[in-house]
Amino acid sequence: MLHEGGIPMGQLFREVSKPLIPLRKAGVLLVHILNLLCKEMTHKKVGGMWMEAGLNWRDFLPEDEDVNKFVTEQKIEFTLGEKSDGTNQKTTMSGEELSKQLDRLIQDKANNQRIRDWVQANLDEQQTSANQFVRSLMTSICQSAVICENPYKVDVEQITQRAKLLQRYLSDEKKELQALYALQALMVHMEQPANLLRMFFDTLYDEDVIKEEAFYRWESSKDPAEQTGKGVALKSVTAFFTWLRDAEEESDKD
Repeated sequence: MLHEGGIPMGQLFREVSKPLIPLRKAGVLLVHILNLLCKEMTHKKVGGMWMEAGLNWRDFLPEDEDVNKFVTEQKIEFTLGEKSDGTNQKTTMSGEELSKQLDRLIQDKANNQRIRDWVQANLDEQQTSANQFVRSLMTSICQSAVICENPYKVDVEQITQRAKLLQRYLSDEKKELQALYALQALMVHMEQPANLLRMFFDTLYDEDVIKEEAFYRWESSKDPAEQTGKGVALKSVTAFFTWLRDAEEESDKD
């Protein structure tokens, strides 16, 4: 069932484990299935399927069970994205593949911890610090928060739920600026829906995901690589920047 063209591993494992999780038996069953798969293909291949499906042992084991101890005792370290000799097997993903994986996790409504675990298992520090990762994460989250009505709206709750995840990876002003460039590109892709960028700006500011300095840097940026749709985007958020400056002046008076 799990071979090419069969049932996706993530879907199958989550379904079969549902009735077993309260009985504390889900982990045992999944280990058995993984061991059967390893008789037909390599541990690396099976581990890759597990990681690609975005699966995490925390989702299947009792809350009081030590995940690392369980993985070690069951000899299923290959599900953590590491080789048996302890060396790291993380490979550089293309931008397209990275976006695809993040989109899938977001669409599956994976919680923030599960996404962080996936990132840690699949990407090294250099990759998570790269502009491509920041842009892909921002695009996936913002795209999932668009309510496709007429007119378009932002699902504020989606951004609120992902705020801590974004804050973790948008760790400085430069990364916040890259996130805004990604949002600008998303608006261009969506053909600049009226007021949508303004709604995103309001929410990202309110949730402390993007700070004033990064907004101002985006506003004044002349980067030639980021000019597509910039004029239209700027006009759509004129009121936001007016409000931001007024709020800053009021704060200075106080």
